[in-house]
Amino acid sequence: MNILFLTMSSGIEKFQARGIYTDLMRKFQDEGHEVYIVFPRERKHGLPTEVRVQDGVHLLGVRTLNVTKTNVIEKGLGQVSIEFLYKRAIKKYFKGVNFDLILYSTPPITFPKVIEYAKKANPKAKTYLLLKDIFPQNAVDMGMMSKTGVKGILYKFFRAKEKKLYALSDYIGCMSPANVRYVLEHNPELSADRVEVAPNSLELVDDIQAKDKSVLAKYNLPLDRPIFIYGGNLGVPQGIPFLIQCLEANADREDCYFVVVGTGTYYQKLADWYGVRKPKAVTVMKGLPKEDYDRLVQACQVGLIFLDYRFTIPNFPSRLLSYLEYKMPVIACTDPNCDTGTIAEDNGFGFYAPSNDVMAFTQAVDKILTCDMETMGDKGYQFLKENYLIEHTYNQIMKHLR
Repeated sequence: MNILFLTMSSGIEKFQARGIYTDLMRKFQDEGHEVYIVFPRERKHGLPTEVRVQDGVHLLGVRTLNVTKTNVIEKGLGQVSIEFLYKRAIKKYFKGVNFDLILYSTPPITFPKVIEYAKKANPKAKTYLLLKDIFPQNAVDMGMMSKTGVKGILYKFFRAKEKKLYALSDYIGCMSPANVRYVLEHNPELSADRVEVAPNSLELVDDIQAKDKSVLAKYNLPLDRPIFIYGGNLGVPQGIPFLIQCLEANADREDCYFVVVGTGTYYQKLADWYGVRKPKAVTVMKGLPKEDYDRLVQACQVGLIFLDYRFTIPNFPSRLLSYLEYKMPVIACTDPNCDTGTIAEDNGFGFYAPSNDVMAFTQAVDKILTCDMETMGDKGYQFLKENYLIEHTYNQIMKHLR
């Protein structure tokens, strides 16, 4: 079959790199399908729209406006213009290709016209949405948008786009059961048989090395106590002010240690706290080279997840996958709508703490220190193998085409 995948992830160009989308596309290829991928090339990189074949995959890079690390106006225009640019590029470079599956992910929700065109050109094709982001409600939750007033006009525009995207999708694959419930509750026009769990997943690597303590010495981290790590984006959705409160409350512990590694709009706020407080049990580092970061995560004992308490939508952070793969128990500090913590507790590989309750976080740290962390890590790894491998997502999609 011919698979068309539309994405805003420019990293997909590194097709052999690990990631929830690259792993899935390689799985389609490994199963004998012909894979066509459309991804953005922001103008700041100075590259043209072009198609090339890499490792047997057709990669169509579309020159777009800047949609990351740019001003709000260009970002908005860039998102709105994506439809036209993608549609024009597909017409030109994939003309004559008959697609059997049209696959796409959010963000963004601004793909309806592209999907309409692809579906019209391929009337027998199935359309499948990988729902990774529930927008614009997440922007409302974070105070970036409003349902009323002037900002309400923008909300209504994007909500209409969201509804259109759902209507065009034969199937909607959500990240967790809570995601499924939310989508059906807030979009009653959708039938339940069209909305299902197609989770974030990975291709399991068999040759994961034993914990390499040398990376701890390299970054002046302790060797004599468990290390809790948070790695990834440090932005508004992660609730960094609450993370700082949690670190403050545990800043001088002697029975464990905390490492925060990442970048984002709130990194400087975290770095400023770290510089002034000089905590004995915390290290804050800006993003590391991927190889070093992966080695560091493997050398730590517990993975941390943080999400802002204001969220009404149930997110499901993909960083959970690497923690489980490295056999690490987790502490999920999230809003009550997110089911990551509940899943961790129900399956014995972690604890939940509301992301507005510092004491609950500290109690979760205390609990995990008294547990058999190795056994918890093994349970998480087993849960990963049973639920979050790439074949689970692939089979969930393919059952609608067989």
